[in-house]
Order: sequence, then structure tokens, then C-alpha cells
Amino acid sequence: MEYLRKKDAESQNIVSDPMAELLPDNVILKYLESLESIEEDFDPTILDNFSGDIDIICTPKPENATFQNEVPVKKAKVVVAVNRKPHRKHNKKATKCPESPPSGKTPTITPESFHLSTTQFQHVLRIPFSPPLLPPSGGSPLQIIQTIGPYTPPLFGTVVPTGPAYVIVSPQCVSPGAQIIPLSPAIGTVAPPELTGSVLPVGSSSDSACQGSPTVDPLSPTKDLQKIISTSPKTEKKIRPEAPECVKDYIHQTKCYMRDVCCAMRGGMGMDSHYVDTHLVQRKLLIKSGKNANKCLEKELVVLSDSERKKAKLDRSQLFHYNDSKPKQSIALLGKAGAGKTTFVQRLCLDWASGSLSQFQFVFLLNCKTLDLTQSNYSLKGLLLDLSMSPRCDDPESVFKHILSCPDEVLIVFDSFDHIKDLEGLLQSPAKSHTNTKYTIRQLFSGLFQKEILPGCTLLIATRPKDVLNQVLRKMDSLLELSGFSPEDIELYTSKYFGDTSLQESALKQIKSDGYIFSLCSNPLLCRTTCFLLEHQESCDDLPSTLTDLYQRATSRHLQLASLENGALCKNRKQPDIPQLCKMAWEGFKNHDTCVNPASSTELLDCALKSGILASYKTSEGQENHFVDLFSQNLLSAVHLVQSKQVNEKMVVANSVVHHKKRKVQGESQDVLQRFVTGLVFQKPPDGISILDSSVNIKAKRKAVETHLESMKPNDLVPARLLELFHCVYETSSAKFAKLLLKNLPENLSFYGTQLCPSDVYVICHLLQYASALKRTFSINLQDTCIPISGLKELVGLKCIKEFWAHTADTIGLWEDLDQSNDELNLKSAIEKFTLHPFKATEAYHIDSLPVLVQIHREKKLPMSEFVSALDEGVPALRHLQRLEYELGVQNGPELFPKLVEVLPSLQSLQHLDLEKNQIGDSGAEKLASVLHFLKCLKLLNLSQNLIGDAGVEKLAKAFASVPSLQSLSLYGNAIADTGAEHLALVLPDMNFLQDLNVAFNKFTDLGATKLSAALKNCTGMKSLELWNDCIPYGVFEHLRLQDPRIRSL
Repeated sequence: MEYLRKKDAESQNIVSDPMAELLPDNVILKYLESLESIEEDFDPTILDNFSGDIDIICTPKPENATFQNEVPVKKAKVVVAVNRKPHRKHNKKATKCPESPPSGKTPTITPESFHLSTTQFQHVLRIPFSPPLLPPSGGSPLQIIQTIGPYTPPLFGTVVPTGPAYVIVSPQCVSPGAQIIPLSPAIGTVAPPELTGSVLPVGSSSDSACQGSPTVDPLSPTKDLQKIISTSPKTEKKIRPEAPECVKDYIHQTKCYMRDVCCAMRGGMGMDSHYVDTHLVQRKLLIKSGKNANKCLEKELVVLSDSERKKAKLDRSQLFHYNDSKPKQSIALLGKAGAGKTTFVQRLCLDWASGSLSQFQFVFLLNCKTLDLTQSNYSLKGLLLDLSMSPRCDDPESVFKHILSCPDEVLIVFDSFDHIKDLEGLLQSPAKSHTNTKYTIRQLFSGLFQKEILPGCTLLIATRPKDVLNQVLRKMDSLLELSGFSPEDIELYTSKYFGDTSLQESALKQIKSDGYIFSLCSNPLLCRTTCFLLEHQESCDDLPSTLTDLYQRATSRHLQLASLENGALCKNRKQPDIPQLCKMAWEGFKNHDTCVNPASSTELLDCALKSGILASYKTSEGQENHFVDLFSQNLLSAVHLVQSKQVNEKMVVANSVVHHKKRKVQGESQDVLQRFVTGLVFQKPPDGISILDSSVNIKAKRKAVETHLESMKPNDLVPARLLELFHCVYETSSAKFAKLLLKNLPENLSFYGTQLCPSDVYVICHLLQYASALKRTFSINLQDTCIPISGLKELVGLKCIKEFWAHTADTIGLWEDLDQSNDELNLKSAIEKFTLHPFKATEAYHIDSLPVLVQIHREKKLPMSEFVSALDEGVPALRHLQRLEYELGVQNGPELFPKLVEVLPSLQSLQHLDLEKNQIGDSGAEKLASVLHFLKCLKLLNLSQNLIGDAGVEKLAKAFASVPSLQSLSLYGNAIADTGAEHLALVLPDMNFLQDLNVAFNKFTDLGATKLSAALKNCTGMKSLELWNDCIPYGVFEHLRLQDPRIRSL
């Protein structure tokens, strides 16, 4: 066989092609034998009738021309070659076939030029054509395609497994008529990997297309196949096997089971009668951009402004699909403790059981509280069918097999995801097999999350945002947060809780009259706790004034009711051992576990279960008892710390208030414990039944906490810990510690980047009211705090607040709210107190609202009003702004720069403008040059690393002379060449106040450096010129520096 190949190649002067060596000998042998059988039937004149109708992927070979890498095949008499005498005369120019045919013409290959050759991209065998093989007149041409690599079995079932495959595409007969050239593939279509694995040779038709030449695509079989593949219907519904009867029965049983389990809420209330549907808020994670991005490698949850939160609200029906986007396959449901995550998940399961979520055949609810995370004996089937909230499955094999056949119709919910311990490395070592291989729960979750097992299923995790691992959040398709109760939701829930109308009105009146309690009710769990306390307390009792008092009273009342019930059932039962219950809570807190030791006293567990402090859950090994919520467990843990004789003062101080040296970011559980410990230490023993023992002496522990509070230095605390300090001081209910805190507070008070809920705002306002007695005033930074407009109104109205920073859109919303209520005095105060100095734009939304603010400044009125007397002189914040740092980076910097340029003319007091590392380019430089003459006070301009070239510098140089106050200019790290350097040199003598110029690391050579050095001689006021770059010979630079010592390298 090798001999035949070489002989054929030598006779036709064809260089042996290594690709041909890949074909098996038996294939070549069968092919050559087929040639012998049809050799005598070939009529060369047949080609005369098919001029223009034969389209073969080839490069026509002119006479006496040779190509490298042509396929060596056996020589046959029937093959048309260039040295064969043509049947009739043809134009010799036909041999010079262009790579791309002229526009509007059909590619034509004449018999004289008809010679199949090969390139590195397309290999074609010589095929002798007999009349039966050729198409009729007007039909499609025969097409011979060689694949780049072996086709996969789904595409072609019978393909030679090694080497390239050669495919003859058989045409279908069509009626005679004009030949229609197939259209090119639609824009955006992608060819399969089999057709794009090689590199096109230089001079191919693709080159012409890339250069924009007006050509018509030839009848390419490659493109035809690509078109067939790319135009196949993508939205065709997948045909699924019909579920067996046993699977249908299981689904029906599961829905019935979920309806029974999920219809009841905590406390025996019904889901249909008491559930309040709260909104979801779309959240997002962004990598910090700008010049400090390398210091913040971790993605963070962006804190939205109040106006943005309103725009990002979603309904429950939009959980899996919204804004016409693709369905989300991994969703994180975020919410603080008590926000209602578990209740929301139950409502979701009830929706599915009622037929609302029709896109899912299966819904599996897993409670992470009850999962054993230490064992490695779980399979995917066991996780879904045995550990989830579902009935017993009679035929697990059939059900699991059906689950594997339709993974995109499976929803898996991980509730209480924050109970998964040791989150570091959670996504490592994922499960990779859906068979009976045994894994840990962590490995199974990792495999589901990373689509190693059951790819296509939908995952929903419910967790607290402060406790969840960032590496999980950053890979989620969607981040949604439960927004909590609005004032309207509080009224609705209260009316549903109290059936009697008179009780509803009385409860609402009491809640609204107490600002702190009303702010706490924005948390659904605390709202329910308040309603419970109102239901069972004496009418003459006042509402609690602190969170500690609220939960201490409610927990004591729960235990009292449970004890009374137990006493009615059995008179010989002992009173519950409260200290033992508190100790169990503390042990669980230390281990980050809510589970109660099953060996505990039966009477104690029974009382705690009846009181609602504990809840019982069914597991694979029986029943487990867990603390029902974070607040209950933490309150009992705090009671143990405060009243147990086994706990010393050092331990109490370590778990109370805030500590400077804690390096780890503490979770929400630690925050709540600190508030409870501080509150219990200073709280007076209540009358009647209580979980507190008034006989225990806690004076030593109180003294230790007092000493720690007095030693606190608020100046050293980050905003999040400063907020916790405010809460701890509030829990003391002591004016002494409130004044001590305000005395030590810095003048510039910052809560920047810390999300403030209504109770946070109330606590801050309450403590700042003591500032008047100390004659102290503060500037408060509320940027990126998500503070509601009602809270912003309350804070800004305080006399001790002289300035405030807040989101621009929220500030404008505050002004409009005050204007509509005709509160001119507070409107004037809010306009005067608002400041932007210093303004640092690190995210896109920091810039978006600035044009509206400028419009208000120029028109001297609010958008929805006609006249505002407080705006007679415009917006003071814009008039007094002196420093602006634009740090949006390469991602958003160039796009939003025009909005900044629109604002700059109104900043007439601006002295410092930092635009470093935003890649504004020459176009951005030109826009900036057009407004520089407005900045009469500008002293520093930083344009480093912005891809500014000669064209941009030319525009800027002309504008620099119009800024006489400019003292420092940096163009470091741009693309300025000799022409740009010359433009700068021409304008330098006119910049009378310029002291420092940095043009280092640009592209100009010794010519540009010499120009700048010569101009420096006429600038007597300049102190330094930095111009070193790699394009300047070192000797030339040293010579220039010796001539003028103001020239510096770095």
C-alpha cells in the first residue's frame, strides 16, 4: 500500500502529505478498488455541462503549478489533470481563480482548471466522476468535506476512528432554474469545534472578509454545514421520558406531605391566614475597581441606597426568572436572623405543592441544622430521598433514575445554610458521581453547586449574609435579600395576629407610640415577639425599652405558660431547671451549634418544647431538638455568662461590648450576644417570673464591664464595630455611658459601608440627643448605608449634626419629601447641611445622580417643584466641593466619564481632581480639555495611566494655559510620544504657577525630552520635572539632569 502511494505521488509530482498517512490501509485499498470498477465509464466531456455547478473545497491549480502537502493518491487515467488535453478550447485565464469571487458572480471551475488539491486547512481526495454520480442540471453540486478531527458518535455514527474523515454530501434533486447561492451564517453563530480547529492560511477568503471587501461567499460545504448546525432550532423542547406510575405517586405523596407540614407557621399560626408576603431585593457582588483594587481582592456585597433598593424589588413569583432573563440555577436567599428565611422557604414549598411552580417536578427541602456534616456515608440518592423533607419512598431506584433523566426540573433547597461549619475549602473535593459512592454532605453540596453531579438542577440556599462564605456567594447566579417588614407590613401582620378588632387597634397604638419597638418590628421575628408580649402582658405594663428587656420578658412568659400547662397536666412535676437550659445554650453557642444534648432532663426538654424555645426535627436517626432561633439561644447564653458562678469577670468582658484587637469579622450571632450580655449586666431584676435569678450577685461582673466601657476609644473602631458599640451602650439604658461615648466620639462620625436598619437609625439618633448637653457637633457620613429616607430625615434634623454625607439620590429624595410637606425650615437646613467634600466615586451609582444635582444647582429648583427659596444660590455642596477622586477604574471609568465632565463646570471651588487609572484615552482627554477653563481654582490634576496619546495631550496643552492656578500636573504612564512632548514644551512657560510636572514612563524619546528640558529653563517657578522612560537613552537623560537638577528620574 505504501508503494502505491509513493508511485502515485511521483507520477503526478505531488508532495506526500503527512495527513494521508493517518488513513488506514484498508480504507485506501477499498477506495482504489472502487476506482478500477468505474475507470472505463468516465467521460471527460461530462464536465462541459457543469461549468459553474461544481463546488468543491479546493484551491484551483494553475498549469505547471505545484503545492506542498497535497494528498498522495493512486494515479488513475480517469482523473482530470492539468497536463491532459482538454476536450475543447477554454479561456486560459480561467486557471487564475480568485480566492473570493467578485461580487454578484458565481464561482466557476472549468475542466481545464479542474484539479483537486489540498491545503493545510482542507484535504480533499481525488474522486473520479461518472454520470450517475453527478447531479442533474440545476441541482446542487457534489461536496467533499474532510473533517478536522474524528467526528463524535452523535454527529456521524460510522466514522473511521483514527485520522481525518472524508464525507461526500449527496445533493437533493431540485427543479431546473437559476442557481441560488446559500446565505452566510447569521451574525454571531459559532461553528462547531470540529470545523474551527485549524488556522486559516494566509490569503484565504477569510482574510478578504476581514478586510471588509465586498465579496459573496462561495458555495462552501464547510459554511453550508456550519449553517445547518448553527441554524438548528435551539429552543426545541427536550423530549423527556414519561414518568412511571411509581414516580407520579411519589410526587403526589410529596406534595401532600409538604402541604401538611408547611401550612403551619411558628406558634401554631396558619400560613394562609398569617403569612405576610415581603419583597425581595436584588443584590450584587462587585470587585472593587480603581487604583486601590489590588488591596481589595475579595468581592463584597454592595450596599444599595434606599432609592436603588426600591428599584431592585422583586416579588416571590420572580424568584427563579425575572426581567426576561435566563432561569437562575443557583440562588442565595439572604436575610438577617429573624428576617423570615425559613418561613419564605416553607411558603415556596407550599406554592409547589399547590401547583404554582410548574417548572419543577421535584422539590427537595434540606434543613442544614439536622444534617450530619461529619459522616462520609451519604450518596446523592440518600441526600435527596432520605434526608430531605419528604415521605418514605417505596421505589427509590425508579424515582432516582427519573430524577437523573430530568435534572433541570429539580429544585434543591438548603435552608439554614449558615449552620454548615468550617466553610473554608467548602468547594474543594466535590462529589463527582451520582451513583452509590459515599460522600460527606459538604462534598455533595460542592458537587451540586459546581455541576459535577446532577448538572442543570436549581439550587437555593437560605443564609445570613454576615455568616456565609464569600467564595459561595461570588459564584451564585442570583443574590436576593428579604427586605423585612415595611410600616404597612407591620400593620398588616398585627391585624392578622390579633383577631379582635379592638385588640388590633390597641396593639398598633402601643407599637407606634414607642419608636424603638416600632423600629424593631421591621424584623418579622421581633414583630411576632412584640405581638406575643402584648397579648400576654398586663394592660398597665409599659413596653420594653431595649432588645434585652423585650426578649427577657417574652422568654420568661413562654416558660411561665409552659410550666402552667405542665402543672395542670401533672401536679408533681418540678419547675424547669432554667440554669441548666442556659448552660446548654452556651455550650451550643461555643460550638456554633443549635442542637440540644438528648441526654438532658426530660422535664426540661418537654417544657422548652412547649414554650417554643426548642423545636423538634425529624432526622434519619430519630428526633433532634434545636433552639428555635438565634435570639432565644443567645439570650439564654448571656444569662449563663452573667449569672453562673463558674464564669468569671474576664469571660463576661470577652463576650460583651466591642474589642479593638479582634481580627476576625464577627458574625451576627456574636453581635446579638454582646448586646444581651451588656443589657443583662445593667438591667434591674424584673418583678414576677423571670429567667433571671435576683439572688445572684453580679456586681463584680458589672464593674468589669463598666471599666471596659470607660476604656473604649471609638476613634479606633471601624464603622461596623462603632455601630455595635452604639447598640451596647444603648442596652445599658444609662445616660452616663451615653455621654461618655459622645465625649470620646470623633468629630467626623462615619458609618460608611455599613447597612443601617430602622433600629440602628433609632439607636444612633437616641444617643446623639445627649450631644447638646456636651455642646458637641458632628459631621456624619451615611454613604452606602442603605438608610431609609425616613431615617435620614430624622438624623439630619438633629441639631448636633452640622454636615452629612449621603447618597445623592437619597438626599434629593429627602429634599423632595420635605418640600411636599411644606417644611421649609427643615428643607433649608437639609440643603445647607448636605456636603460632598471630599467626593470619592468608587462605584457607578456614585456618579449616576450627579447630573440631576447639577440640574438642581443651575435651575435653582427641585425637579418636581417650581420654586425653592433655599436654592436661591444653588446647591452649597457643589459650590464648596474642593476635592474629587474618580476611581471607577477601567471597567466603568471610560463609560461614565462624560457624566463627570458634565458636572465639572459647576465645581468652581474644585482644587484637587484625581482621575488616575481610568483609561479615558484621547477622547476623554479632549472632553476634559473643553471644561478645564471653568476650574479657576484647580491646583492639582492627576491624569496618570489613562492611555492618553499625542492627540489628547495636544488638546489638553491648549487648555492648561486657561488654568492659571494649576500647581501640580501628573501625566505619568500614558502614551505620549515626541509630538505630545513638544506640545507640552510649548505651553510650559505659560503655566506660571506650575511647580511639579510628572511625565515619566511615556513614549517620547530623547527628542521630546530635550524639548521639555529646554522649556524648563524658562519656567523659573517649577520645582521638579520627572520624565524618565525606557525610550530615552540613559546617557542623554544623565546629561539633561546634569544641566538642570530639577529633572528627576523617579
